[in-house]
Amino acid sequence: MTSITGVIIQVPDASLPGRALATNLELAPTQLAQRTFMTSPVPFTSCRVWDAMQTMVVGTAATDDLALITGTPGTHQPKLSAGDCKAAGTTTRKVAFELDVPANYDDGQTFQLRIRGGIETTLSDGACTVDLQAWKPDGAGAVGSDLVSTAATSIKSLSPLDVDFTIDASAIDPGDKLICVVTIACTDAATGTAVTPVIYSITRRCDTRG
Repeated sequence: MTSITGVIIQVPDASLPGRALATNLELAPTQLAQRTFMTSPVPFTSCRVWDAMQTMVVGTAATDDLALITGTPGTHQPKLSAGDCKAAGTTTRKVAFELDVPANYDDGQTFQLRIRGGIETTLSDGACTVDLQAWKPDGAGAVGSDLVSTAATSIKSLSPLDVDFTIDASAIDPGDKLICVVTIACTDAATGTAVTPVIYSITRRCDTRG
């Protein structure tokens, strides 16, 4: 048999039509290409009262609870609202939800939640921030420490801002469940018109394979 050396054959991607993989092919997830920052929205309808998760999120912000505001269907986007915080000093309101770590999450890689929010009508005269906490249940009735490394971040803007909260990738595995709490803290002393902090979306962003 004659051997030919020094010859390189380049096969363009997806250029072998009809070459289907066997149905019993054993392909490890690590052999699949990584897909970075794959997104999945957190439905607001899955949100719950943060310290009474058996209760659906309220319709009017009060005490320490964020509200789910529907608006006019076909005209308005549903949103989470802290209500009118004008001249109320410091107002802190929260909401909770459960979050799945997808089965095809690339273990140890980027895992974030992006919260898009701002203030409607008038800016507060003090700070307005959004914060995220996330805990992993230990399977015995308790949870570990807060896995979020990003500090509370300002959403004091009349134009929506994106805030990315990073979750400790070394503490989670594919298929895990997290318990999350989102907090809006707004300080306003004497503004005369409405100061309404809102969240327009919460999106899971993580690296996956397959």
